Amino acid sequence: MWNLQRAPRRDRRDAPRDPEYAFFSVDEGSLFRARVRETFAELGLEVTVDRAVAADSAGRHFGLTHLASLCHHDPGGRPRWPRRIRAHLTELLRAVDGPSPLEALSATQLRARLHPWVVARDDVGPGSVRPRHARDVAPGLCEVLALDLDDRVLPLTDDLLAPLGDLGGLRERALGNLRALPVESHTVLRGEGGIRFDVVRCRSPFTSSRALTLDTLVHDVTGDQLGPDGALVAMAHRHQLAFRAIGSRRDTSLVGTLNALSAFARADFAGAVRPVSPDVHWWHQGVLTRLVRHDAGRPEFTEDGAFEKLARRLAAHGSWPY
Repeated sequence: MWNLQRAPRRDRRDAPRDPEYAFFSVDEGSLFRARVRETFAELGLEVTVDRAVAADSAGRHFGLTHLASLCHHDPGGRPRWPRRIRAHLTELLRAVDGPSPLEALSATQLRARLHPWVVARDDVGPGSVRPRHARDVAPGLCEVLALDLDDRVLPLTDDLLAPLGDLGGLRERALGNLRALPVESHTVLRGEGGIRFDVVRCRSPFTSSRALTLDTLVHDVTGDQLGPDGALVAMAHRHQLAFRAIGSRRDTSLVGTLNALSAFARADFAGAVRPVSPDVHWWHQGVLTRLVRHDAGRPEFTEDGAFEKLARRLAAHGSWPY
């Protein structure tokens, strides 16, 4: 029904872990930082690398958490790291050294490009540098306001947001922009026993962030209103969102769909260039509750009494997933 990709080769889980990135072994962390330092030098910038940040002599700091995650999840493993690191740092330096879009665009144009962006919490940075407007939306996931610059996404600091208006109004405008994004590809995946879920794929890096406005997206792609029980949703990478709207009638396939959606998300997350989360969430009344988390590649059901009660109400029988 879907393509399960082989996970990238990594050091054994019992190898000593890197103090900053638990998904790396100590050896992997050292290799990653050495490659980053060497690549910066090849691009003409000498930096020092300390834990999760690279710093140059001008006092500029470059966060490395997202790049480390990209390397960790690259299906090609360590041999692909140099190419991935070079591509990422080249783009980063081009953005840093190029003209600021905040100077080239008017406030009206900037507000038209503003979107809420859901990313892994670690990608936003440690609490000391995280924007005050950042909002936790689920375990491990954070929302920040960002600009869609066509060729890249620019997360905004509180200081850069301030001239554009009050935060509440800006977030509402950003959510409106998110709802207005076109749907470029919609498919329905089906399996035995009534298992089914919808998958939306688009070029926009804010596609997975449409989990925030899932009620609108469901209506756009199915023509139906999302029911009061919400939906299952998975955000494996930025250009994809998978969901299963939950009906109000008897449904014996909900647990099976949860398992299938979990396997689908885990596989796509492992091979993603821009990963977000391998987990499965329950969207209910605008709130995301994590139902399945993946720890060291193994799915674990995070018990939620309200969802369990819902599943049992919709099914006359069935076994719980994990």
